[in-house]
Amino acid sequence: MPSIELKLSRFNRIYQPSLYNAAAVIRYQDFLEGKILIRSSSSISHYGIVLTLNGSVNLQVRGGSAGVIESFYGVVKPIPIVKKNIEIRTSGKIGPGTAEIPFSINLRQRGEENLERFYETFHGRNISIQYLITVDVMRGYLHKSLSATLEFIVETDKADILQRPISPEMVVFYITQDTQKHPLLPELKTGGFKVTGKVSTQCSLVDSINGELTVEASSVPIQSIDLHLLQVESILLGEKIVTETSLIQTTQVCHIPCLFRNVLTYVMFI
Repeated sequence: MPSIELKLSRFNRIYQPSLYNAAAVIRYQDFLEGKILIRSSSSISHYGIVLTLNGSVNLQVRGGSAGVIESFYGVVKPIPIVKKNIEIRTSGKIGPGTAEIPFSINLRQRGEENLERFYETFHGRNISIQYLITVDVMRGYLHKSLSATLEFIVETDKADILQRPISPEMVVFYITQDTQKHPLLPELKTGGFKVTGKVSTQCSLVDSINGELTVEASSVPIQSIDLHLLQVESILLGEKIVTETSLIQTTQVCHIPCLFRNVLTYVMFI
């Protein structure tokens, strides 16, 4: 039984589509390169070998109880980002054994119309941005076509990063008994507590989130301090924005079963 496999030249499968300035001068180009492996014990006749490049934004069903965004699955159509069909070989024959067919695709070419910009690959709880490369060996009606699909990762264009550096903006926050909406212990209501700090609100996904947290006062012993990283996903449905929040990561800053009598400061890295 013949088999087919796609292999990309980069083991991490990360690519950055090229950008062009107003004068259509190439700043940076990235090629999707690899090879198609076809294994068979006998010769294979085919009517062509085609590579298909697909990128889109989709809602996804995760199973279990449906969330707010997931309830609109089937209503919101996928948003196309890129779609290309490249003929690698015309009709012919592939001999027995293992055949290696190399390929190279420019993700974005000058003068080429792009439906949208290349958004970064994203796999959220409700929304996904995914890029797939598929190879099809068409064998006609009497034989089943050979097909293989592989996901590749798109990151922010390097030229775009250099053009618009991320601002190290810090936001100050504070937490007291008056800012809490959930029920509190009577000791906290009377004695009170105060936590202040600051955190960076803009950062690269490959860098840590930095900040500081200061416990200025607490009338009861604190067992631990945990930081929660939340993911906010939104979709535009007509004139309404539907938003859902989910927990991504929990980090314990410290584990200290004691009563704070002095000001303690912790530097946060997530």
